[in-house]
Amino acid sequence: MSSSFPSKSGAIVLLIASLTGLAIALYAYFTPLTGVTGTLGALVAILACLALAILALLLASTQGPGSAIFLRILILLGLGGTGFAAVLLHQWWIGVAMVVGLIGLILDLMRPAHLAHS
Repeated sequence: MSSSFPSKSGAIVLLIASLTGLAIALYAYFTPLTGVTGTLGALVAILACLALAILALLLASTQGPGSAIFLRILILLGLGGTGFAAVLLHQWWIGVAMVVGLIGLILDLMRPAHLAHS
C-alpha cells in the first residue's frame, strides 16, 4: 500500500506557496517604504493568497473528480491573477511563490487517478 503523502504532495506544495505569498504580501502591506504600503493592490494580493491557501486545503481533502476539476480551475485562475497582481505591484517574490504554486498544481494534476478519487 502507498501512503497518502504522494497523492497530496501537489496540494501541500500549493499550500506552502500560497502561505509564503501571503506572508510576503502582508510584509509589503504593513512595512513602510515597500512601495505598496497600505495600498488596495497589496490588500487584494493578501486576500487572494488567503483564498488560494483555503482552496489548496479543499483540494487536498476533495473526494470527487468533479469537485477536484472545479477547484483546480479556480486555483489556476487565482494563481494567474495573483501572479499578474504581483508583477503590477513589483513584488517579484509573490510572483515566484505563485510559480511554485503552479508547480504544485501540476503535481496534483499528475497524481494517479486511483489516488485522486479514493
